[in-house]
Amino acid sequence: MYNGGTTLEEGADSINAKATISFQKYSTPKTLEYLAEKSGQTTATYRPIGIRGTDEFLMALSELTGKAIPEELEIQRGRAVDAITDSQAWLHGKRIAIYGDPDHVLGLLNFTLELGMQPVHVVVTNGNVAGFEEEAKALLAADPNGQEATVWIGKDLWHLRSLLDTEPVDLLIGNSYGKFLQRDTGTPLVRIGYPIFDRHHQHRYSILGYKGAFNLLNWIVNTILDELDRGSMELGVNDTSFDLIR
Repeated sequence: MYNGGTTLEEGADSINAKATISFQKYSTPKTLEYLAEKSGQTTATYRPIGIRGTDEFLMALSELTGKAIPEELEIQRGRAVDAITDSQAWLHGKRIAIYGDPDHVLGLLNFTLELGMQPVHVVVTNGNVAGFEEEAKALLAADPNGQEATVWIGKDLWHLRSLLDTEPVDLLIGNSYGKFLQRDTGTPLVRIGYPIFDRHHQHRYSILGYKGAFNLLNWIVNTILDELDRGSMELGVNDTSFDLIR
């Protein structure tokens, strides 16, 4: 059923590794400090979500190991970039709200900015950790589409509900609990994150790496198209070109 994984012996020996790379900086703040102190290892955090995040992760691995990035991954990257280009017209300028765990939110912010989307509301309930707010604001400030975003830490989805009422967005990105905001405000929800309780098997689809970027793109752009179809049905639009040629 499972692919296997790290054995207990390998886990015990990991303290002797050349380096440790973490995908989380703010959810497990003491782990890398402990490893650096006890082993003297090089420690770093990378978030391989989207194109840029995956690029940075793979280049770091290549530098650490002295090995070239495999051609298979270069092909995956090309396919993901091609897919993003195909969907660009439906994504550019879409206003979004994102909520979730801090490292996850940073990865999604990076990717949605790559897509040309405009983050407006960023809510992290457990984001009261040193450095997160500054990192999120720096990421947003470095992109023209992130200039109007606000970052809220230590706030919950009730707070986000108020934000969606006063400053509506086109899409809401987060876990299953966002469905109640969708019902209250009419904002379409893209289910990404943890937990996803109300949809089967979505946890089986990766969000990491270039294949993960393709999955994220698929969910986001097709939610936009679903909403477009819903609106056209309400308006009574009956045009083959409009309905089928996307």
